[in-house]
Amino acid sequence: MSVEEWLRVRAFLQENRHALSSSAAVLYPASRRVEGTSLLAAPSWIPGAPLDLDAVSLGCVPAPDGPVEGWASALGSVLPVREDGPQYRSYSAAMADLAAPRIFENRSTYRLGDADLAGPKGSLAFGRGTYFDGIDIGEACAHEYAAVRMGILPGTALRAAVGEPWDLGRRPVNLAISTLTLRVDHASGAATFPLHRRDPGSVGHAGGLYQVVPVGMFQASDDEPQNLVNDFSLWRCMLREFAEELLGRPEEYGPRGTSVDYGRWPFARRMGEARAAGSVRAWVLGMGVDPLTLATDLLAVVAFDAEVFDELFGGIVRDNAEGNVLLGEGHGLEFSERTIDQFTSREPMQAAGAALLRLAWRHRQLLLG
Repeated sequence: MSVEEWLRVRAFLQENRHALSSSAAVLYPASRRVEGTSLLAAPSWIPGAPLDLDAVSLGCVPAPDGPVEGWASALGSVLPVREDGPQYRSYSAAMADLAAPRIFENRSTYRLGDADLAGPKGSLAFGRGTYFDGIDIGEACAHEYAAVRMGILPGTALRAAVGEPWDLGRRPVNLAISTLTLRVDHASGAATFPLHRRDPGSVGHAGGLYQVVPVGMFQASDDEPQNLVNDFSLWRCMLREFAEELLGRPEEYGPRGTSVDYGRWPFARRMGEARAAGSVRAWVLGMGVDPLTLATDLLAVVAFDAEVFDELFGGIVRDNAEGNVLLGEGHGLEFSERTIDQFTSREPMQAAGAALLRLAWRHRQLLLG
């Protein structure tokens, strides 16, 4: 594939992500789709009832043996050949040179190796990974599918080599935490939530789509070894994303070599106090994988009593480093069947966000209680 052709396919992928994701879902059994959306899940990934965040334990798994057989030859069809030299060796390298979004760093991640969320408790196990691990396979699979739809490639050899999207042993899997933020007014019985429109010029995944907010890759605050331990917590990762995406705070948490002191960080301390008092409540509703990009998301909900939300997020931003925050005319969009149907059925919404909204609506009595 020439650079010119690669760029043409990349542009088609960026412009048609929602439609391509919906059509890619048809490649897999309908029984694996979550709440009628295009998000895919293994049976053990969706509990019958929301799990308290503290009921999901984290563990470690050994490093994988190596790449799956058949990847190398299949990857060749979606990597461009330089005009003055050899073919790019990875999809992330091609993106970095030819179509890099504004935020594109190969940070260390916690690589997901095992998951069981069937309930009443859950478990997730991780090894070490990098952000580009997911780009090199997931975005490459999306590119391949787009090229097939354009008539440029004859088939999806790379997707076939990867195998079932819910098989965590067949590819490197980075886990994002997608969080639905609910502001619950117990006096009126109403609830609202913000949404995010992801800027395609700023992000490497799901640009141009609506998504819940905040969303962030499960990774440490930086790559220092002590922080890989200090930040190995779903809640701590979510805290940083709340501060970054809803309050517009930078990702730098101190000089290199230091760790985030969550006990002394005022925002984290106040969130912890409110959670201990029951005025902030956090759940996991499941996990799923995008059929186009194979991006994998943990589906979480954090519900705030209205007065606590207003205290913590009085300075909520409408623009952040990754896109625009939608708040409607007040604190957020109405958490209602009408709003959820609009965004999950008639708007270009990321598969994980659509599935999370529908699951949250199904469990609304518990989440709003």
